[in-house]
Amino acid sequence: MATTTTEVRSGQLYTGDEYLASLRDARQVYLDGERVEDVTTHPAFATSARTIAGLYDALHDPQHRDTLVGEDRNGIVTHEFFKPAYSVEDLRRGAKAVELWSRMSYGWMGRTPDYKAAFMATLGADPSFYAPFEASGEKWYRDYATKGLFLNHVLINPPIDRGKAVHEVADVYVHKVGETDEGIIVSGAKMLATGSALTHATFVAQNAQAVMEKGRSEDYALVFIAPMDTPGKKLLCRTSYEKASTSPWNYPLSSRFDENDAVVIFDNALIPWENVLVCGDVERAQSFFQASGFVNRYTLQSTTRLGVKLDFMCGLLAKGLEANGTDGFRGPQTMLGEVVAWRTMIWAIVTALINETQEGPGGTVMPSQENAAIARIFGTMAWPKIKQTFLQILGGSPLVVPSGPGDLTSEEIGPLVERFYRGSTGDAHDRVKLFKLIWDAIGSEFGGRHELYEMNYCGNHEQVRLDMLSWAGRDGLMAKFTGMVEDCMSDYDLDGFTAAPWANA
Repeated sequence: MATTTTEVRSGQLYTGDEYLASLRDARQVYLDGERVEDVTTHPAFATSARTIAGLYDALHDPQHRDTLVGEDRNGIVTHEFFKPAYSVEDLRRGAKAVELWSRMSYGWMGRTPDYKAAFMATLGADPSFYAPFEASGEKWYRDYATKGLFLNHVLINPPIDRGKAVHEVADVYVHKVGETDEGIIVSGAKMLATGSALTHATFVAQNAQAVMEKGRSEDYALVFIAPMDTPGKKLLCRTSYEKASTSPWNYPLSSRFDENDAVVIFDNALIPWENVLVCGDVERAQSFFQASGFVNRYTLQSTTRLGVKLDFMCGLLAKGLEANGTDGFRGPQTMLGEVVAWRTMIWAIVTALINETQEGPGGTVMPSQENAAIARIFGTMAWPKIKQTFLQILGGSPLVVPSGPGDLTSEEIGPLVERFYRGSTGDAHDRVKLFKLIWDAIGSEFGGRHELYEMNYCGNHEQVRLDMLSWAGRDGLMAKFTGMVEDCMSDYDLDGFTAAPWANA
């Protein structure tokens, strides 16, 4: 595929072509031991890049623009979720924009450009948390919102010696190795940079569970943004499911929605001061995750996206049962009903995230901490349950499909396929097409990755539950719960009831 030249306008949201043009830079992306020269044309990334380009084109489509685009308080015209929210209506409009974009990939792309907007919008509301680097925050929000930039993030240290303090793993973890008038020099690795090959920059920080010690871990106390073409920055990508997909017929999801996961490695990379948000402040580096409001906002984006995905899975399971002729059986009906219940619960959480708010940075409103915690737990529980339902009630049907399109068009075996592979509600073509889609969703390598992805979307499965407990304690909920029990116990003693309406009855 020939590379075309597209002039990128300044001061406006990217179009699809401008987005693709913006990816043609000096980024160092490695796959199968080779450097990828152009991610927009490489078979491992090109189709997914076009999927993202479609999101950018939608920003300019009269059919979608009113839903997707609005103006922030500074007059910047941007995606609705890229803006800080100052009312429930702002959150609702942001969620509707997230939903529309998500429906363009049927919920299968979890790290679209609006994901990191959950954090970046907070920089537009109040960058003072990052003093003395608040000017960096202001600059990045302005550029991000104006163009609709696409950021990935890396918060997790590689799974090596995690029981040690970060400064004890200097050969692996990202840390400052030097400083100049221009900025800081960093080395080390971070993960998990989902979709990073197709983004504009990487947001780098520590997650809250990193073991950091004041007086010893200052070089690791970093929060910064590194453009993808930063010299000394490399992406090491996992196997590409897009590249491995033989055709859209066989792999209708893998072939266009693969968000390649990668490890980011910095090798004496210079991070200019204008891209630094935290440097050397252990307490601030550890607390940004909560203090920024990112947790509250990202759960609105991610739960909305999951709701769209579960809409799709409800329809997919229903069609699978119809094709098998088991949709009228009581057992499959009850299990489909349970899947619909999971879907409806997720959308109920979205409604709560929008309508039950708390104050955020700079006078903004954001989803309540309590509902964010609920989303982080039940959102990660839904997918394994739903996948198990598919496996249980569809049985071996996703396995018994012909190997490819040629089997249906073959003069010799095509008639046999048409006879023996027909569905209860359609011909062989329709049934095979459906079960190829089902297999890609739950059984292919792409499908397996999505199960792992959804289960760990919000981080360590224990930590999200500990966070729920911690927040309940801090907000006084646990005291309320235990107080209720104490009230009950005060109603009686060894001699009988002590309180009305039971005492002296």
